[in-house]
Amino acid sequence: MAATKSQIIAQVAEDADISKIQAKAAIESLVGQAYTGAGEGFTIPGLGKLVKVDRAARMGRNPATGETIQIAAKTVLKFRIAKAAKDAVLS
Repeated sequence: MAATKSQIIAQVAEDADISKIQAKAAIESLVGQAYTGAGEGFTIPGLGKLVKVDRAARMGRNPATGETIQIAAKTVLKFRIAKAAKDAVLS
């Protein structure tokens, strides 16, 4: 089961030996930096990189009717996992 925000804050506070208020501020700062830096690519060392990607227009298929449809181009966010994180989780 995934950890809640308050559980993550409590664990960060315990690991860093800081108060929960300081841990919450640090996490919120990191998230804010990720939001503003995603356009150029925002890296969290040892975890991965948040990048903005332009997805080209393409043809798709409506699964209900089988009809071919045009899917418009759009911008999406992707998170590319760092090799160190992948190795730690998958091994």
